Amino acid sequence: MLATLRLYPARTSLISGFIDTYLELNRQEEQRFQEEIGKLKEPDKEEIMEIVTSWGKQATRSLIIRQLNRRVGQLPETITSQIENLPIQQLEALGEALLDFTTLADLETWLEVNHG
Repeated sequence: MLATLRLYPARTSLISGFIDTYLELNRQEEQRFQEEIGKLKEPDKEEIMEIVTSWGKQATRSLIIRQLNRRVGQLPETITSQIENLPIQQLEALGEALLDFTTLADLETWLEVNHG
């Protein structure tokens, strides 16, 4: 339904973020969701998959930020903003690297080296 509303990308992102946060599917619901996607015509299917991919990226970003807050302390807004703007490949690399961090300085150094 979200794909068929033809909302502005920012609104779609906001709504999909809400859904991702508050609606977790069990195995049976996930299977039904995949079956319903399979019934869609190609343009709608592509748009749905783009939204689902966006949900996954948002969930990854959220998890990494929570892990960093726990690992090195509350992140300054500037650092959080930098992390939210990382491409998915760098975000995944940060997810691995954070296991070696002990201080905020470690994170800041990683961001300087890997994000410029």
